[in-house]
Amino acid sequence: MDRLDSTFAALSDPTRRAMLAQLSRGPASVHALTEPFALSQQMISKHIACLVRARIVIKTKRGRESVCTLRPEAIKTVSDWAMSYRQLWEERFDKLDVVVRQMKQEEDDKKHGQ
Repeated sequence: MDRLDSTFAALSDPTRRAMLAQLSRGPASVHALTEPFALSQQMISKHIACLVRARIVIKTKRGRESVCTLRPEAIKTVSDWAMSYRQLWEERFDKLDVVVRQMKQEEDDKKHGQ
């Protein structure tokens, strides 16, 4: 699985997206990431492991505590991919807009006998 696939797979889960929202405000301990969810420590650990495998999050040890930090460059990969498609679709919509305007003009010309 390439990096983009693993990133999208990691982002597909609402719990992981909520964790990323929390981490966007700064590093957090695994315990702090667990608090907002009614999930077992084991399930939270699996979610974190998925984010780490996708290289979206870095998990480090600080004494007895594990701390997670967001890697914004991983999200930038998704943003760059989406922006390339945005440009493509904007160009297509611009072309469609021209065609629709031409069709409306032709219809108006027919109505007014031109």
